[in-house]
Amino acid sequence: MNKHEKIIDRQVGRNAELFAKAITELETPEERYPYLRILISIVEQAHPEWNQAPQKDRQMAQMISKMSNDRLDVDELAEVVRVRDEERGFFYD
Repeated sequence: MNKHEKIIDRQVGRNAELFAKAITELETPEERYPYLRILISIVEQAHPEWNQAPQKDRQMAQMISKMSNDRLDVDELAEVVRVRDEERGFFYD
């Protein structure tokens, strides 16, 4: 990452973007899963207001995909968000 590149989301920060880009180097969804959960947790802490959003899974997935230069799959990310939320008792329709 070039230090002159604009940060996608200042609340999440540059380190999270670097982490997202590093995750893209992992080959399988199984390898990426634990790291995606960590990254999603970071985003949730930076954006607590999204916890009430009806499309939280897609919203977070799209932002994280953008942080990875669109190298992480939006559907895979959204699924990880849904799994985390279901573990907490929030279910999507």
